[in-house]
Amino acid sequence: MKTAPTLNCTRRTFLHTAGSAVALGALGRAVQLPTRAASPAAESGSDALCFTSARELARLIRTGNVSAREVMVAHLRQIARLNPKLNAIVAKLDDAPCLALADAADQSRARGETLGTLHGLPIAIKDTDPAVGFPFTRGSPIFRHDMPKADSVLVERLRHAGVLPIGKTNIPEFGMGSHTYNKVYGTTTNPYDPTKSAGGSSGGAGAALAAGMLPIANGSDLGGSLRNPGNFNNVVGFRPSVGLIPTAPAAMPFGNLAVKGPLARTVDDIAFLMGAMAGPDARDPACYPSDPAVFSKPLGRDLKNVRVAWCPDLGGLPLHPAVRAVLEKQRAIFERLGCIVEDAHPDLSGADEAFLTLRAWRTWSGLGSLVAEHRAQMKPEAIAEIEAGAKVSTAELSRAMTTQAQIMERMRVFQQKYEFTLCAVNQVPPFDAKLDWPKEISGSKMEHYIAWMKSAYFITVTACPAISVPAGFTADGLPVGIQIVGRYRADFELLQIAHAFEQATEVWKRRPAIAG
Repeated sequence: MKTAPTLNCTRRTFLHTAGSAVALGALGRAVQLPTRAASPAAESGSDALCFTSARELARLIRTGNVSAREVMVAHLRQIARLNPKLNAIVAKLDDAPCLALADAADQSRARGETLGTLHGLPIAIKDTDPAVGFPFTRGSPIFRHDMPKADSVLVERLRHAGVLPIGKTNIPEFGMGSHTYNKVYGTTTNPYDPTKSAGGSSGGAGAALAAGMLPIANGSDLGGSLRNPGNFNNVVGFRPSVGLIPTAPAAMPFGNLAVKGPLARTVDDIAFLMGAMAGPDARDPACYPSDPAVFSKPLGRDLKNVRVAWCPDLGGLPLHPAVRAVLEKQRAIFERLGCIVEDAHPDLSGADEAFLTLRAWRTWSGLGSLVAEHRAQMKPEAIAEIEAGAKVSTAELSRAMTTQAQIMERMRVFQQKYEFTLCAVNQVPPFDAKLDWPKEISGSKMEHYIAWMKSAYFITVTACPAISVPAGFTADGLPVGIQIVGRYRADFELLQIAHAFEQATEVWKRRPAIAG
């Protein structure tokens, strides 16, 4: 899996800023408009802005203490320095259009216009989401030249909040699997060790955040695609409750496995992003009524006597000794926070069969038509899953759905006693980026390409919110996160305990050496 050169997409029919289209002619003129000069710190390549929190960066831009151009300059320098080594950001605009977007953002502020909460923050959109002005490849050569005519609802919402899209983040082919490589852009590697995987499917987003190339990122999660990159890159990946963030367009709007969500370097920034991402939209009928303003409340909480279940391996899954060693050290942190920590695990019997059946059927429904014409362009795991999905019988589908319902009910009852469940995000540390996927864990053979991440996709079946928070490092310096699972629709409460753990450990502060 060789790293392919990223595509530069300078010539666009339209670029978007704050939800409005800007023709290239106008954009060219915008480059010439007077702007405030970038500060010496930004121009000298200082990484201070690149590792400032997203909430603080937005405040600095909004108050005029830092310009959007300064923020953009700093991140473009970091991208130019590190992206050739990591291949996290793809389909990037050339620098001049990026700076023009920043200039336009600064001019909006100067005119006294109402600014979105994320105004002036650069972002690259995960390549599983359509974004006007950028290729929508889904990591597949089949769609290499697909240029979408409309944004997804989430991208539309982010633009309205004021982000400045400058590219896409890399993904596995069709977002399948939790290791980011494809035939369009190549392999994304880990900032803490560029010979290792950055996870997936939001691997490009996780690596870009960890390396200081972006202040914020969006992603999606079916079987762990927000949590695993958080885990592998020492950042935070949050899988919200199903229906909290709109997913549209969607072929199956009432499916309850896939969600959209944020990645960030801190839990506070996750809450900041949730304020812009969450809330219902009529185009997603599965969204439930919710108020995103809840995420603006203080994250502090007294955790005394909060009962939590401790089950690193979810009751017996194979777990790499290095991951277990890191997690075992964290139990005392929760006890010091006042939690009552008990050995217990939810009954997730049948989760494996239910998830694999529903996933295969979903994959066949969405991608099955591609196999006849494009088989040679598809990775073998995708073909195998599509063909397995084609064979799912009505009885098997019914059993998978009823099994999931039973698991959700058992989890609800379990959570009446235990407000939170603590376990591994996935079962291995970051692995060799040249591998397709880990074939065994401590002598246990992995039977398929996602078997090494059952600890993530078992939780998916519960429909509960879950978050990966930095927890420590292996002896050879590789990140390990802890997965905290909350009650259904108790997303803010989950962020509160995650924030408390993060503040107690400060593991997130350890930057990759490559980032400076």
